[in-house]
Amino acid sequence: MSKTSPIATIAFLAYIFAAEARSADWPTHYVFADGTDLGLTAAYRYDSNAFSADAPPGGAHRFEDAATSRRKELGITHRKKGVYDFIIAREFQGKTWLDVYLRLQSKALLGKDFGAFRIGYSKTPVGFEGVTGTRADSFLELSLPVQALYEGRRTGIDWALERPAYVANIGYYFGQDLQGDNDGTTLAARLAWTPIKTDGHVLHLGVSASRENPDSTVNGLGKTSQPSARVRSTPEAGLMTVRLVDTGALTNVDHIDRHGLEGVWIAGPWSLQGEYLDERISRFGGKPDVDTHGFYGFGSWVVTGESRPYANGNVGNLKPRSKAGAVELLLRYSELDLDSGTIHGGKEHDWTIGANWYLTEHFKFQGNYVRAWADRSGLQLSPKIFELRAQLMF
Repeated sequence: MSKTSPIATIAFLAYIFAAEARSADWPTHYVFADGTDLGLTAAYRYDSNAFSADAPPGGAHRFEDAATSRRKELGITHRKKGVYDFIIAREFQGKTWLDVYLRLQSKALLGKDFGAFRIGYSKTPVGFEGVTGTRADSFLELSLPVQALYEGRRTGIDWALERPAYVANIGYYFGQDLQGDNDGTTLAARLAWTPIKTDGHVLHLGVSASRENPDSTVNGLGKTSQPSARVRSTPEAGLMTVRLVDTGALTNVDHIDRHGLEGVWIAGPWSLQGEYLDERISRFGGKPDVDTHGFYGFGSWVVTGESRPYANGNVGNLKPRSKAGAVELLLRYSELDLDSGTIHGGKEHDWTIGANWYLTEHFKFQGNYVRAWADRSGLQLSPKIFELRAQLMF
């Protein structure tokens, strides 16, 4: 495949999706007489990554250009506004489960609003960018610290409450993920202050924390493996498996503490977002504890004048006001430090320039240019990455 073919493919998909997005009626929901809503959700992504400056001194190029389907998501929802909502969703490209849960609104059950209670498989709350809906990602990839430190989805129960001036969330997760991994429990909480929360004007300042207690596992031969952990990240490129920073497998893990600080400011077409995350891995058997941390910050300008939407303590995709769509320009800096005592996981920082075109609520076209700098045990690499994505969603 030539180097121009991925771009041509994405351009062709953009043309097809654009035509569909403008003409389709999108009959993806059916509302029954009693007000219950049965719906279908789906998302498809096609990505392209091109690498340069990826050869260490005297070495060959480390990464291969790639273009492929990145995400094939399908889900079913059933809800009654103000009473309950249920979702089951799977991502078929990566063969992983997404949200699978039932959420009940307390007001419908108790006559007063004490928040929403959810049971099932859902995202843990420490990590603002991680909690953001995948379809609403501002960049093609999550930032370095969120890739490395965010715990992901777990099976459990949680409670969430939103008021004009704050958002609160606490969850207890007691089962594996639905891939059968990550035995153990996690207790997590998130609290955000929202003194400004109107359309186009938002100030969100939050803190979060969790403690994960991983369990040992027993394989089919009866062999017990002690709890372990691994902290690593790609250079914000999704079509590669190489991690430039990586602690390697950390054995004899007793518990893992995560903490986060997060902030979002939206003022019309301008916005700022950032967060700091740290993770402390406490180990037994004479193994040293491991401390890792990172942060990111980015700015966004919507050239066409729309504002990033905000609801339920998080941000969403832009909603274009014209047939030409909405255009957004972004700049992000992210940093990750995985060196801790005798653990030389490495350090990395990335700059990313981004552009998003939201043709309609159902179609988004994204482009990123990433410049990464990584240093692990003296091995330095600073690849340049050009990324494109076409995304169809409903």
